[in-house]
Amino acid sequence: MRLFIGIPLAAEVMEVLAALTARLKSPSDGLRWSAPEVWHITLQFLGQTSAEQYACVQAGLWRIRHAPFEVQLEPPAFFDRAGVFFAGVRLSPELIHLQEQVVAATKPCGFEPEDRPYHPHITLARDNGGRQGLRELKSRVSADVQFTDFRAKEFLLYQSFPGPGGSRYEVRERFALTRL
Repeated sequence: MRLFIGIPLAAEVMEVLAALTARLKSPSDGLRWSAPEVWHITLQFLGQTSAEQYACVQAGLWRIRHAPFEVQLEPPAFFDRAGVFFAGVRLSPELIHLQEQVVAATKPCGFEPEDRPYHPHITLARDNGGRQGLRELKSRVSADVQFTDFRAKEFLLYQSFPGPGGSRYEVRERFALTRL
């Protein structure tokens, strides 16, 4: 099974992102737009996971203790080389601490942290290869988009099911962020 760990978005944030993407989408833009039901903030991508690793990850994640915290989104931006349009997520000490706890909990299960710095974001669209769609989209995106902050109250263990139209995600486990 393919797994990852992430923070779900609050309904009001999803509404704002849905309105933004609806305004920017065009049938001929050559972009593959992410569906709202797959929007999340990744804490760690695990990838292919055995049943033994799953049990280890699950146990490790249950040991995490972290208080709920505010998440603030940043204006939309682009990963040009990867061909991705995204909403940024402000790095806060609380978010970094939770991400570090998740990575520490999965390490004994055989998962290594990524080499690159943690850059939380919400993927909104991917280019299908030509990059022309991203270039055109850039001209229509305003940097002054304002997002509603939200309180992260839980993080989830997701299973990913890749498909021709994009991946579908199922929640395998919910882990509440509670007062310490």
